Amino acid sequence: MSEIIVTNRRADSSANADLAGLARQGAAAFGYKAELRIDRQLAELLRLRVSQINNCTYCLNLHYEAARDFGIRREVIDTLTAWWETEFHDAAARAALAYAEALTRLADATVAGNFAASHDDLAEHFSPEEILEIIGIVINMNMWTRLKIAEGAVPGPAGHVAP
Repeated sequence: MSEIIVTNRRADSSANADLAGLARQGAAAFGYKAELRIDRQLAELLRLRVSQINNCTYCLNLHYEAARDFGIRREVIDTLTAWWETEFHDAAARAALAYAEALTRLADATVAGNFAASHDDLAEHFSPEEILEIIGIVINMNMWTRLKIAEGAVPGPAGHVAP
């Protein structure tokens, strides 16, 4: 695979210490290198799914690679955009993925009306501490996707000059 560089076309969040610090703090607590109670592969699938929903190319590039590095099977990664149509996920993972989608798409009235049910389903499979980690992962990824989109963080091949 060729080397990839990222160009920020709109803004540089590192110029604002508070914003950059918020992003770093979230990554340290809930990012792909964080030590968590929940299964590492499930946590990465949640990060990748939020990246897919929010169309963040920076995050997609990072989390597709992380998913492969964590040993997630190719067919699980490749079908994540329609995870509910597969049999690759157990009931707990399905509840976590549904919750991540509901929290990410909260502005959608059909999702917002069913958010409590999504949480209740999650609570059938995870402890209160694990639920808080899932919440942290999803909120952190939503923050990162929006930050990178605001920056205009665009991945491209090394040596390529953006137009």
